[in-house]
Amino acid sequence: MLAKRIIPCLDVKNGQTVKGVNFNDLKFAGNPVELAKKYSQDGADELVFLDITATNEGRQTTVKMVEEVAKNVFIPFTVGGGIRTLDDFKILLSAGADKISVNSAAVKEPELIEKAAKYFGSQCVVVAVDAKKIGSDYHVFINAGTKDTGINLIDWVKTIEKLGGGEILLTSMDTDGTKQGFDIDMLKCVSEVINIPLIASGGAGANPQHFIDAFEKGRADAALAASIFHYGELPVPELKKQLKLQGLTIR
Repeated sequence: MLAKRIIPCLDVKNGQTVKGVNFNDLKFAGNPVELAKKYSQDGADELVFLDITATNEGRQTTVKMVEEVAKNVFIPFTVGGGIRTLDDFKILLSAGADKISVNSAAVKEPELIEKAAKYFGSQCVVVAVDAKKIGSDYHVFINAGTKDTGINLIDWVKTIEKLGGGEILLTSMDTDGTKQGFDIDMLKCVSEVINIPLIASGGAGANPQHFIDAFEKGRADAALAASIFHYGELPVPELKKQLKLQGLTIR
């Protein structure tokens, strides 16, 4: 079994880390550069930095902050928010990112995934997917969760893999920020139909069992969380220790 990864996420707005519930009610959670430095030192396996208002504000991710974070971390670092073109990929990779996360632009222009995978390699292309249960199906949402595309989640993740996406970062909008655990049903539906790594996101509480369930029941390859790490409710070293005690192979 491949080692599972623990990934803190920095949702950034106006230069500050924020966290909400179900994509709303954002609250201040700390300085992104300081938090990034701490997570790198704490033994996090990777870090995700999302400029969450870049797409809706029609601008690029804040490059200066990406450079600042990159200087302070020694773990793989994924950047997303407002990525629309191969030039955006190039700028952020040059600023120190290891991988680039695309979401809305990939839905609007799926060939961006294919072009980026060919130009930079699949390992650089993380496709973030925000989804929510609508009736009996899961729909894909874009523009920071504000727009229902009507696209079926399962169809979309299969397309991502076919186009060369290297990894899927799946956020359940139903469980996001609730701290009640990851959306296991959604994870299972996706993990059963793809062969590329799946990162679980949305719903982690200060309970190691939430992560165990994501890995064992949801068959996720990595689990991402934000507020439990930002507010010190379950520090990364403690979480990893608990997971290892439960017999999980953790990096």
